[in-house]
Amino acid sequence: MAFWVFGYGSLLWNPGFTPARSVKACLHDYHRSFCMLSIHHRGSEEDPGLVLALDAQKGARCTGVAFEVAANEEDAVLTMLRERELISSAYYEDTVALVTDDGDEISALAYIIDPDHVQYCRFDLEKQAQMIAHAVGGRGPNTEYLYNTADHLTALGIKDDDMTWLVQRVRALTAT
Repeated sequence: MAFWVFGYGSLLWNPGFTPARSVKACLHDYHRSFCMLSIHHRGSEEDPGLVLALDAQKGARCTGVAFEVAANEEDAVLTMLRERELISSAYYEDTVALVTDDGDEISALAYIIDPDHVQYCRFDLEKQAQMIAHAVGGRGPNTEYLYNTADHLTALGIKDDDMTWLVQRVRALTAT
């Protein structure tokens, strides 16, 4: 049975492995949201950034990419993803049911925000933009995360109005 991973944020542009194949897919009852404080990769404890997470919401949809892991690479990929995604336990792993553009169903591993975790947050778009514009973490500026994700969503033909607004606002905040 194939091992699939769902990418909706940084995995879109930096999966950390070479997929055997990838397909656009949709996850129902979750939305892509900057609802996780980043205190390691894109911010610090003193100046947290924000990263995307799957946030449960009845009736919502999150379109992203399902990546198939090459045969015999499953263990190595899972180990790498766990080291990267579970650094602070704000995400938990779950198997989710995705639907491709062709109507096929795929079971995939996804990283979902724990709404009871201290890093879970809900801010309005302006507050998100202010935080993203200035935060820097171990993997670089939070702006890089935002711009790379937005660029890949656009290239994939995935519309995300909040992401579009954030990019415009953060560019305005960081203009010199």
